[in-house]
Amino acid sequence: FPVLMSLPLTAGFRRSMRLCRRKSRTNQQSCYAWCPSSCYSTLAAPYEEVVRYQRHPADRNRLIILVGPAGVGVNELRRRLIASNPREFQSAVPHTTRVQKSYEMNGREYHYVSKETFENMVYSHRMLEYGEYKGYLYGTSIDAVRAVLDEGKICVIDLEPQ
Repeated sequence: FPVLMSLPLTAGFRRSMRLCRRKSRTNQQSCYAWCPSSCYSTLAAPYEEVVRYQRHPADRNRLIILVGPAGVGVNELRRRLIASNPREFQSAVPHTTRVQKSYEMNGREYHYVSKETFENMVYSHRMLEYGEYKGYLYGTSIDAVRAVLDEGKICVIDLEPQ
């Protein structure tokens, strides 16, 4: 089943979580020492109970991450959620290093960038999540998520665990 995650926006969550899990298998104390405080605090309670979310008007919108393996429907769930209320929900435009197709527009389907630019974004912790598929890099930048949140919408993305 897909899992719904609602997280504060922090850089490098995917990478940091993997590092902490790897370290925590051998020695619980090493995760405290290895990860910055933001990483460990995210690990302490990365999931919230899935209930009807009622945002206080003074609160900022949040990022919702749908997590599940291939084939369980997280992408479809994201699409349906956005279609149910497009004034409230929107997906962030991801980045990719693949070549733009003739019918695509930069900034609509993807932000098309060079491999060097993409890697610089990863190394400077500007990517919330990223991965490789068929030799091309794909990922969601923090700036793309912030652009949705700055429009006053709830940003919804879906991830497949690696």
